[in-house]
Amino acid sequence: MKEVSQHNLYEYEEEFRDTLATVDEKGKRVWIYPKKPSGHYHRNRIFVTVVLLSLFFVTPFIQMNGRPFMLFNIFERKFILFGQVFWPQDFFLLALTLITLFVFVILFTVAFGRLWCGWACPQTLFMEMVFRKIEYLIEGDANAQRRLNNGPWNKERVFKKSTKQLIFILISVIISHTTMAYLIGIDEVKQIITQSPSEHMAGFIGLVVFTGIFYGVFAYFREQACIAVCPYGRLQGVLLVKDSIVVAYDWLRGEPRSKLKKHQTTITEKQGDCIDCKLCVHVCPTGIDIRNGTQLECVNCTACMDVCDDVMVKIHKPKGLIRYSSYTAIKEGTQRLFTPRIAGYAVVLTALISLLSYFIFTRADIETTVLKVPGTLYTKTDDGQITNLYSIEFVNKTFDDISLQVKVESPSQATFMKIGDQNIVVPKGGILKGMIMVKLPEEAITSMKTVIEFGIYKEGEKIESAKAKFIGPIRKKTRDHEDKEKVDEDDKD
Repeated sequence: MKEVSQHNLYEYEEEFRDTLATVDEKGKRVWIYPKKPSGHYHRNRIFVTVVLLSLFFVTPFIQMNGRPFMLFNIFERKFILFGQVFWPQDFFLLALTLITLFVFVILFTVAFGRLWCGWACPQTLFMEMVFRKIEYLIEGDANAQRRLNNGPWNKERVFKKSTKQLIFILISVIISHTTMAYLIGIDEVKQIITQSPSEHMAGFIGLVVFTGIFYGVFAYFREQACIAVCPYGRLQGVLLVKDSIVVAYDWLRGEPRSKLKKHQTTITEKQGDCIDCKLCVHVCPTGIDIRNGTQLECVNCTACMDVCDDVMVKIHKPKGLIRYSSYTAIKEGTQRLFTPRIAGYAVVLTALISLLSYFIFTRADIETTVLKVPGTLYTKTDDGQITNLYSIEFVNKTFDDISLQVKVESPSQATFMKIGDQNIVVPKGGILKGMIMVKLPEEAITSMKTVIEFGIYKEGEKIESAKAKFIGPIRKKTRDHEDKEKVDEDDKD
C-alpha cells in the first residue's frame, strides 16, 4: 500500500470495478450473504420501520367522512388523497401533483442523496427489516447461511428452507392484500376474502399476481430490484453533487490502510484509521465496498457505518470513519447544505406546492359545463323571442347524491327551460348530462354573441357559476340611431 501524498489524495491502491458487485466474470449472479447488522443507526432504522409499516397496514382501515383516507383506484380512475377525492376531470391536479412530487425528489436527492432508500423505501424496509430478519432467525448469520446452502439436503436444510419459504409466502399474502386495499378499497378486499373466488375472479387473480410478485422480489430477486429495476438509482447518478449528503468513507482519515498485527490494539501515526478489516463489505446488503466512493448499488442503509464505528471503538479511534457526509465536507471540512442549486429547487417547489394547495382548497364539489349544441343556430319564436339550445353537464366529485337548481342570472331578460326531466340530481361520483333552452327577447340582444351567466344552486346556496355564448341576430340600425352615433363621433373629434 502506498502512502498518501498531500498533493494527490488518491495515490493509493483501490479496487475499482466496471461490473456489478452481484455478477461474476461469467455473468452469473453472485448470491449476497450480508453479515447481520447491529448498532446505533440500525436500532433507529428499526424504530422508523415499525412506524412506517404500521402506517402502511393501518391506513386502509382509516376512513374520513365515510370514505377511505387513501385510495388509488386506477381501475375506476378514482383517487383519494388525505380524504380529498380526485376524478378524471381533475387530471390537471393529478399532473400538477406528480410534477410537484418529482421536483421534491430532485431537491431531496440533491440535498440528502439516497436517504429515502435506506430509511423509508418499501423495498428496503420489507427486505432488510422483515424478510432478512426472518432469514437470520431461521438460518443464522451469513456464515451459517452459506454453509447451509452449500451443504447436503438433509433434514435440517429441508426443515429450515421449507419453514422460511412458507413464512415468506404468508407475509407476501398479507402485503398483497394490503396493497389491493389501497387500489380497490378495504371493503372490496373483505368481500374477496369472505366470498367465493368465482364471484370476484378479477380481484382474486390480482391478489394471486401481487403475492407472486412480492414473494419473487423478496425471496429471490432481492437487491437486484434496487440495482436493475428501480429508476431512482439511475436518477441518483445524475442528481448527486459534491455537496450531497451520502454514506461516505473519510479517505483523509482512513488512508493509507494497514492491517493490525498480532496483539496490536491500536494503529501507528503513519497508518490511516482504516485497518482493512473489510467488515463494511461483509455487512453490505448489496455487496459493495463503500471505500471506493458512492456507487450505484449503495442504498445508504448505514450498516457499514455501524460496523465501522464498532471497530473504531475497539482500536481507540473516533467514530465516523464512515458517516453521513459529502465530498466537500470531507475534503474541505465544511458542509454546504443550502447551495444556490438547492435554493432554486426550493423556490420552484414552494411555488408548486402553493399553486397545488390553492387549486385543491378552491375546488368545487360540482363542476358544471354549458356548451352550445354543435351545428345549431338560434331560433325565433312567434312572440319575438330568440332561443338557443345548450348541452349541460354536471360532474359530482363527492360520495353523496346532490340535488341542484339552475338559474339564469345574466342578462336579466333571459329565461331558462330544461328539456326532459326537470329534477337535477347528480349521482355520487358520477356525471349527469342534459339539454336546456335559453330564451332572450330580440331587443335585448346588442351583439351577435351575448354572454349568458348561469348560477348553480344547492339547497338555495350558490356553489358555482357557468358561462356560455348566446347567438342572436344583428339588429338593423335606424336612421336616427345612425345620426346619433355620427354626432357622438364628431363630439369626440
